Amino acid sequence: MTAPEGRGIAASSSFTGFTTVEGPAETFRILHVSTGNVCRSPMTERLTRHALTHRIGPEAAGGLIVESAGTWGHEGAPMEANAATVLGEFGADASGFVGRELLDEHVIRADLVLTATRDHRAQVISMGHSAGLRTFTLKEFTRLVRAIDPATLPDPLDEGVVERARALVRAAAALRGWLLAPSIEADEVHDPYGAPLTYFRSVGDEINQALEPVVTALTGLTAHA
Repeated sequence: MTAPEGRGIAASSSFTGFTTVEGPAETFRILHVSTGNVCRSPMTERLTRHALTHRIGPEAAGGLIVESAGTWGHEGAPMEANAATVLGEFGADASGFVGRELLDEHVIRADLVLTATRDHRAQVISMGHSAGLRTFTLKEFTRLVRAIDPATLPDPLDEGVVERARALVRAAAALRGWLLAPSIEADEVHDPYGAPLTYFRSVGDEINQALEPVVTALTGLTAHA
């Protein structure tokens, strides 16, 4: 399956350590959602792609399609310049990004939806499409993932990262009612739109820290493995 322009992870690498099964049935779509799709969700999308490729290589990561959209998305807009700068500082690729408004089809195709805030999560779930069990705020998903025993998930070397990703979402959904946020703010990533570069950097750090355990759980590899 080929992702829309600028959304997928290129599948060209000599990396062969992980199982990669060809075909549309063997992909897993991660959709990041914020408001305008020019700051938070683009940064989260590209940091996710960068981390996955760094951990397991583009060939194995090709089954994990990473996208983003905005509930009030600036359709066709470029990423905010400060967001692109922050991505560059992390070594992630900001090129070729085009903003999108969140549509029903995006939610229908997504296997996991990660939102910047609880309001975004509520908006995605209100669209229907049985999205409730696969939609979380980013920080909520991070909290739940930390509580999941990796030994209970499929081995990515044997069964592939796609099967592991599906199992991870099911396990997180099962834990949601048992592991609540310590505060309302704990599940929020605030909007840096219009803020100076220093604030974008702090939001980028916040997103990157939240993604680290998620990518580790998806791949079975730590950042330093």
